[in-house]
Amino acid sequence: MQSEIQSNQFQKEEEFKIQEVLAEYLLNWKWYILSLIISITLGVLYLRYTPFQYEASATILVKSDSKGGGSELSAFEDLGIFSSKSNLDNEIEVLKSRALISLVVQELDLNIAYIDENGPIPVRYFQYKPIHVHFSDGDASIYEKTGDLEIKILSNESYQLTDNKKIHKEAYKFGNEIQTSLGKITITPNFTKENPELGIVSVIVTPIDKVISGYIGGLNISKINKESDVIKISLVGSNIDLSVAFINSLIKQHGIDAIEDKNQISKNTTSFIDQRMKLIAAELSDVEGDVESFKTENRLVDVVSEAGLFLEASSENNNRILENEIQIRLSDFVYEYLISHKDATELIPSNLGLSNPAIERMIDSYNQLILEKNRLLKNSTEKNPVILNLDVQIMGIHKSLKESLSNLKQSIQIQNKELRKTEKLINSKIQSVPKYEREYREIQRQQQIKETLYLYLLQKREETAIALAATVGNTKMIDQAFSNGKPVSPKSRIIYLATFIIALLIPTAVIYIKNLMDTKVRSKNDITDAGLPYMGDIPLTDNKDKIVVKYGSNDIISESFRLLRTNVDFLLKSKPDSKHTIFITSTIPKEGKSFVSVNLASILALSNNKVLLMGMDLRKPKVAEYMDIPDGKGVTNFITDPTLELKDVIIKRNLKHNFDILLAGNIPPNPAELLMHPKVAEIFKTVQAEYDYIIVDTAPVGAVTDTLLINEFADTTIYISRANYLDKRFLTIPYTLMEEKKLTNVSVLINGSETHKGYGYGYGYGYGYGYGYAVETKKKPWWKF
Repeated sequence: MQSEIQSNQFQKEEEFKIQEVLAEYLLNWKWYILSLIISITLGVLYLRYTPFQYEASATILVKSDSKGGGSELSAFEDLGIFSSKSNLDNEIEVLKSRALISLVVQELDLNIAYIDENGPIPVRYFQYKPIHVHFSDGDASIYEKTGDLEIKILSNESYQLTDNKKIHKEAYKFGNEIQTSLGKITITPNFTKENPELGIVSVIVTPIDKVISGYIGGLNISKINKESDVIKISLVGSNIDLSVAFINSLIKQHGIDAIEDKNQISKNTTSFIDQRMKLIAAELSDVEGDVESFKTENRLVDVVSEAGLFLEASSENNNRILENEIQIRLSDFVYEYLISHKDATELIPSNLGLSNPAIERMIDSYNQLILEKNRLLKNSTEKNPVILNLDVQIMGIHKSLKESLSNLKQSIQIQNKELRKTEKLINSKIQSVPKYEREYREIQRQQQIKETLYLYLLQKREETAIALAATVGNTKMIDQAFSNGKPVSPKSRIIYLATFIIALLIPTAVIYIKNLMDTKVRSKNDITDAGLPYMGDIPLTDNKDKIVVKYGSNDIISESFRLLRTNVDFLLKSKPDSKHTIFITSTIPKEGKSFVSVNLASILALSNNKVLLMGMDLRKPKVAEYMDIPDGKGVTNFITDPTLELKDVIIKRNLKHNFDILLAGNIPPNPAELLMHPKVAEIFKTVQAEYDYIIVDTAPVGAVTDTLLINEFADTTIYISRANYLDKRFLTIPYTLMEEKKLTNVSVLINGSETHKGYGYGYGYGYGYGYGYAVETKKKPWWKF
């Protein structure tokens, strides 16, 4: 049951602390209002002077053989023309490559910006420009330059130029060549002479590499989803037309680059075939010349076969030899090509008709690896691990191809050896055939070989030309670049929400940090957290009177002293008699103990009590000053002068004060020793017998030991802590004195609490360094508020 009570009490204390924290922030509501006004004003200005950003986007399909892509080439499959497979991630990297974006920047002249400077927000011209700057050395001459030209149009014929902040005072005519920091330029107008667009146009030239980097950073290319081959290309910018044109140009340049990449094999094959056809044509011409010479020399017009069946068998055998010879020649052609390109960087002609399908597949694989390597080299270096891996694969295939071609040639030569043996057998059986017939057949065979090879190469050249003409890119545009015209930033709702949040956060953070770094005593919590009993507080006011408690007064500070009187009575209930000695002390000087002493004595006297105010701060006595009476004899005089009686130094109450006063007297050189004098006990014994309340204004305990020397005469001790003045760390002093019982019945009174930060009465306070009284709050004008 007791634990449950303690738990409820702890919960209530926590709730009270939360309420205090909230009250701390709510009491500073005017700063929140000011912060909100400033934040919203800044938000409005930001929205007014920040260019809106718009998003333009387009979608393209990356074709893939595995998903039915490349169907445009299906009509040429019977010709053996290859098709290229695309990798989605590779296509995204190619689209973001510097080489490709550089082509777009150069095509659209994006390194030269024409800016309209006539409005509150500079606006970039794109499709329409009121003027055009022609560079005499060409646009490429400024790719590495930086410059800023400001053209002020004066009329339809003249303008004034500012070159990199340097004003040219003379007026230039449109169409005339002038010298600038960017070189020689000519400016021509695009407006009509009848309606010139007067104003200022800035021409900003930026190095092309910096422009490319900017667009690479702003370009967003991503897959629509994991299962799709569709890519979304988007760009955010202040000019919708520019963003749309950039994306469309990027897609176009990518298509051109992909087609050129695919056509590289066909172009290399065509070049190879043309070279071989020239060589075969020359050889064929020589053979035909031999036929003509043979017939002329031997006066032969036609030779009739004299061995029909033998010749038929011989013809079949010759056909096989012919086919093998063609294969050998083709193998030699490819082998010579491999030997002449040892660095393995050029494509190998494909689809030449080699009888070994494995060799054809190796050639196709080799070419695909070469293409992949060249493509990666556009955005990488030779030392890239992927490229090094491709080099290893290429060299392996290169070596395997040479070995396979050598093996193919050897196997065909073995076949030819057997076929020639057969031919000799047949020839032995047709010895009756004239010698001229045999010679003619040798020449004719060479002629047929050359003719067949020439026609074969001619056919392959036509197939390659068809493939070259029918090549399409790897991508297909689904949606052209488009913008819905709605700004993506800045968004007014988000900006206003952010300004509202910031308006709340800044004062909250300032108040929190201020409280976090605040080491001064502020409120009751500071006292109770230090383990000290809390008696109450005296508020801070603008009243300059030192005695603020008077008969009939009912202001805030008077009520606070009445509450203090009640609390004092409650503390002294346990004392059996009605004679009470109350010590007033503090940690350090200037905490208001004399002020509290004077006014506490006054409020107790108003209750028809006989009250004595004693000044026992012998080092810095303030009671006389507060009571506005001249310094006179007091405690020190009574102790040091044996001829004086106590009644001689007590000032009786009068019209100015309703209580008796015993001043400290002259300031002695040895106050501590005087307080240890036996007469001090005599003073307390005498006054405690005569008065109901003795209010003793003592010295600060944190500075001197005077108060501790006379503590034995106190019934209770009111310990003054001045708010916003005393460091919280000094609260360890009264706590230690209380624990060590060096001060009697200690209770802490906060002097100078701020009116708007308290609880209970909620009084603030303040005369000088912590006293005065609160008057009725007058309504302030709005500007003071």
